[in-house]
Amino acid sequence: MTIDLPPPDADERAHSERLAAVLKDEIARLGPMPFPRFMERCLYAPGLGYYSAGRTKFGAAGDFVTAPELGDLFAQTFARALAPVLDALGGDADVVELGGGSGAFAEVALRALGDAGHAPARYRILEPSADLRERQRERLRENLPQALAARVEWLDGPPADVWRGVLFANEVIDALPATRFSVVNGDVFEEHVVDAGADGFGWRARPADLLVAAAVRHLERELGARFADGYRSELLPQLPFWMQAVLGTLERGLAVFVDYGYARRDYYRADRRDGTLACHYRHRMHGDALRWPGLQDLTASVDFSALAEAGESAGLDLGGYVAQGAFLLHAGLQESFADAHAQAGEAARYALAQQVKRLTLPGQMGEGFKVMWFTRDADAGPAFAAAAEADECNRL
Repeated sequence: MTIDLPPPDADERAHSERLAAVLKDEIARLGPMPFPRFMERCLYAPGLGYYSAGRTKFGAAGDFVTAPELGDLFAQTFARALAPVLDALGGDADVVELGGGSGAFAEVALRALGDAGHAPARYRILEPSADLRERQRERLRENLPQALAARVEWLDGPPADVWRGVLFANEVIDALPATRFSVVNGDVFEEHVVDAGADGFGWRARPADLLVAAAVRHLERELGARFADGYRSELLPQLPFWMQAVLGTLERGLAVFVDYGYARRDYYRADRRDGTLACHYRHRMHGDALRWPGLQDLTASVDFSALAEAGESAGLDLGGYVAQGAFLLHAGLQESFADAHAQAGEAARYALAQQVKRLTLPGQMGEGFKVMWFTRDADAGPAFAAAAEADECNRL
């Protein structure tokens, strides 16, 4: 099938060819590459991966738009929801944001929390990309009062010391390197990437190892049926270990995940037989994950049932699972909109209305994106309690 995409320019093509050469060299040395390794290298290889190189990723000039890039309402509403939690946890409470993107969420949320008198002791951003880290640093230094900007620090890994506070992750789980599996004659195979010469890269299925095979069989037991012959999809067998690594040192607090995806029975529907793996390139979505390494975002939808299991296995209490639109409306989006609307001119008021539509309507981000939260020895606060009226945990 032909995919109609704008071609990369000469510099972008050369950049992609450099990463492709690195990948092909590894394949030549080690054999077919498991897709999670290919995805990780395409996204995060130092100086060459999609998130590690210098081209703009977010917003109109990039490849896709995240909720914080639409405007201030998303972050302002979450700041309203998080403020009582930080207040209850005390003056030493931190916020840890996973994958800070352009820094848009941190900028707006910190300003809103500061204005309300609930600024965290530290705002810590766990950002693996040196390029994005520098962009975040510059943005926050230029746009925040010095006293607030001074609270921001960057982490190379999850907090090593015991801490209390709030962890926030917007569109993070979908970017974790996903395992691709397929079922052939009842047996489980794992998808690998091979060198296809002048054609770039190709797929090759190999018998799955014990971990992947066991994960697929677990899915089948949960679903009550075997996958049909030829079924192909994704999973994250590393997710429980990742959750423990990220939240293992949280002593008291709240962890919030916002992402697009499904409950398990919807994720692995019989008619979704080629999975959810998707690529984003210049605001076009397509399915050729092997094209132009380093130039496009690779992502897979989130199995929120698996996320709930991983959180609980890490010793957290599942608080709720709610569609993003319903969560924002219960958590104070209308108040955030009213405050901004009162201070805006006519053009800005129109833009604010468009933000609300994008964030809440079912055909936009309102239904496909979900909010899931966990607690540990803490109360999630009134906004989350209100949002729980729209809880969908029974679907998990």
